[in-house]
Amino acid sequence: MSNDEVLRRIGSAGVIPVVTLSSVDDAAPLCEALLDGGLSVVEVTFRTEAVAAAIAVIAERYPEMLVGAGTVTDTRQVALATAAGALFGVSPGTSPAVVRAAHASGLVFWPGVCTPTEIERALDLGVTTMKFFPAGALGGAEVVRAILAPYLHLGVRLIPTGQIDDGSASEYWALNGVVAVGGSWIAPAGLIAEGAWDEISRRARAATVRYRALRGEYA
Repeated sequence: MSNDEVLRRIGSAGVIPVVTLSSVDDAAPLCEALLDGGLSVVEVTFRTEAVAAAIAVIAERYPEMLVGAGTVTDTRQVALATAAGALFGVSPGTSPAVVRAAHASGLVFWPGVCTPTEIERALDLGVTTMKFFPAGALGGAEVVRAILAPYLHLGVRLIPTGQIDDGSASEYWALNGVVAVGGSWIAPAGLIAEGAWDEISRRARAATVRYRALRGEYA
């Protein structure tokens, strides 16, 4: 899948649920819950041993789901994510080696940035879409607006992530240059561990309704 197509789908969703899966058995019910709530995208973070297997299950069983790998911090994880069927990758920082490995493998990849210097470093690597992390801790939407301003004409687009929730997401959605937000509030580890799939669906649906209303798709 091309970078443009992935970004189109991300932009249509508005939010990327960022999840940590301790067991591959949680992958299928999680996808069912998200899809039931109207979200067909998920980012599975490289924070447990189950990540690659979980991505593979999602890619095989749920072709309608745009599945990505998060917290990709080395080239080995790039290879694992690509082999498992991830359609995009995300990193908390910008490692030239990781970015180059992702590009070489054909994986759509968004490195993390939080300063103008890091944005320019990513631009030097041929990247124009980046994760802004940790958005909430760094000052929220107003900081994202200020950081983006000098780079919009260069095509820079950001995906703010970190301490964003249902209450603050709309502040980021309103900004020019923000593709979507990443958020763990949709399916936090605690709800996954409890098997609270109905609550995850409810949260996904609430975010979807709010985002589409903001876009004027329906009230």
